[in-house]
Amino acid sequence: MLAAGGAGDRTGALKALCETYWRPVYAFIRRSGHSADEASDLTQAFFLRVLEQEFFSFARRDRGRFRSFLLASVRHFVANVHEQQRASKRGGGVPHLSLMFVVGEREYSLEPVERLTPERLYERQWGLTILSEALDRVAREYSESGRGALFTALRPFITGDQDVAYATLASDLGMSPGAVRVAVHRLRQQCGRSLRTLIADTVSDVDDVDRELEYLLRVLSEPH
Repeated sequence: MLAAGGAGDRTGALKALCETYWRPVYAFIRRSGHSADEASDLTQAFFLRVLEQEFFSFARRDRGRFRSFLLASVRHFVANVHEQQRASKRGGGVPHLSLMFVVGEREYSLEPVERLTPERLYERQWGLTILSEALDRVAREYSESGRGALFTALRPFITGDQDVAYATLASDLGMSPGAVRVAVHRLRQQCGRSLRTLIADTVSDVDDVDRELEYLLRVLSEPH
């Protein structure tokens, strides 16, 4: 992630980065007092500026967590609304960003925002984005190996949405309850590795991975 400012397909890498991490930015701007339409426009403008100016080339690995860098960047951007509005009109030749603002607004509406500062909502959405991306990566791995149906069946045990017993699921899958437990354990391990890989790509030092993981899990577990 932080290497997006280096050589290679920089525009493609930045575009993918923007389309992954736009939700926390949208939530921050929305909670800062802007309407849904304004937040959509400003989020798009912010990331167009990112692509135009290769803004994240400044996010070098000696500058700490990418999460903090992005928050500081968007906070500064929002503080200059007029400049942002001008920037939003300079999108010629810049790849379109597939930012699903309808989804972002629905997620925002589910948050008890009256109890969360813009910064805290940003942190929470960042954590949710990381977890979702980690799960999506594992889902692709299972699908590519021909185990997509197994992942779909076991996913509720990872997300905490399960409402079926191991025995019932085992019967549906033609597996023993013990085999299902092993499969769930392996899936959790794989999701954990995927999560750590994602986090490692957003911090300046590998020694910060555990601290960042603990911080994000703490943010997500806080009452809100």
